[in-house]
Amino acid sequence: MSQALFHKLYAEQVIPELKKKFGYANVHDVPAVKKIVINSGFAATADKNHITYVTDEIAKVAGQRPVTTKAKLSISNFKLREGQPIGCKVTLRGAAMYDFMMRLINVALPCIRDFRGVPAKLDGQGNYTLGIADHTIFPEVSAEGNTATIGMDISFNTSAGSDEEGRELLRLFGMPFRKSSSELAAEEGAEAAAETATA
Repeated sequence: MSQALFHKLYAEQVIPELKKKFGYANVHDVPAVKKIVINSGFAATADKNHITYVTDEIAKVAGQRPVTTKAKLSISNFKLREGQPIGCKVTLRGAAMYDFMMRLINVALPCIRDFRGVPAKLDGQGNYTLGIADHTIFPEVSAEGNTATIGMDISFNTSAGSDEEGRELLRLFGMPFRKSSSELAAEEGAEAAAETATA
């Protein structure tokens, strides 16, 4: 359902809007979300129970089993040994990716207390990473009985050639970007002008 919904949204609204704004000659030039990577780390001193707990919770959120990431170097100051588990990650593509996007944008983010939008800064190449401090905003996770809240980084990998194109692509999917002070000032000016015109 959600995959069909987001495919339809992309085909019927996102592609025409992006072509209109950026003047793409070919539909294959229009940016798309290629994959979403969810990454969550844990302390080097974490026991097996905590590692299992984090892996199970990320699996609930993502809808598929994550892989465990391991340290590539030994760092004595951090009590870190090479090969030691330090986190888990999962890569979503296709139907699973669209399903996760819909749940994140329409359900999870609005559940954040005092939510005022997400930062609008991209990485310079059209990709976007969002940090989540508490995984219990997702409806698949029950807040009762949780031993700890888990933070995660959610990275949107797009085929956009610039930050402006990547930001517009995600905005058209419904990503609630926080407005800059200049955008807020422009909106206030337009409202004031409209009130003056109707008075």
